[in-house]
Amino acid sequence: MKTFQKPLTQGEEAEYIRLLREGTSEQAKQAKNILIERNMRLVAHIAKKYQNSDEDMEDLISIGCIGLIKAVDTFDDRKGRLATYACRCIDNELLMMLRGKKKTSREVSLFEPIGQDKEGNEIHLMDVIEQQQPDILENMELSGNIRRLFGLMEESLTPREKEILTMRYGLNGRREATQNETGTALGISRSYVSRIEKKALQKLRRKFEQD
Repeated sequence: MKTFQKPLTQGEEAEYIRLLREGTSEQAKQAKNILIERNMRLVAHIAKKYQNSDEDMEDLISIGCIGLIKAVDTFDDRKGRLATYACRCIDNELLMMLRGKKKTSREVSLFEPIGQDKEGNEIHLMDVIEQQQPDILENMELSGNIRRLFGLMEESLTPREKEILTMRYGLNGRREATQNETGTALGISRSYVSRIEKKALQKLRRKFEQD
């Protein structure tokens, strides 16, 4: 089992942190290495918490080291001991890694089998998605029919009929309205709205079929 160096005393830690912040480039580099090496036991201690996560212990320690390095780089000695701060950073780094892997494990490949059809053939997610994609020709035909209906509304319906259909079906960007709401807005009864709506739709259907 790996033997870790003794932790720094509070005085030693303060001195190395001072050199890291205020020393020469070489002094700062050496101070950083010592602060990391003398706190490695923290990484091992925290990594043991996650040894039942199906992750290799060496991988856990490697990720924990990243947290320790971040702790040394960002530590503010006015807010306590480095060890306390480093424990949080190490733990956070390990949790982020484990959560990221958990999220990835839930992602489903588009080509992964998700079942079988009636003939026993495998069905993939990609097959379902492709079936759900709208056909371009169908969309073009639908758009053409919609344009025809708007044209027929202008040609065949009275202003009152057009207004009621526009309100009832939310045309021209308007919100769909119930028959009651339409009747209230136009000052007529719901039953009268229903009759006009039915008559207008019958007109449009006859014209559409004739065309």
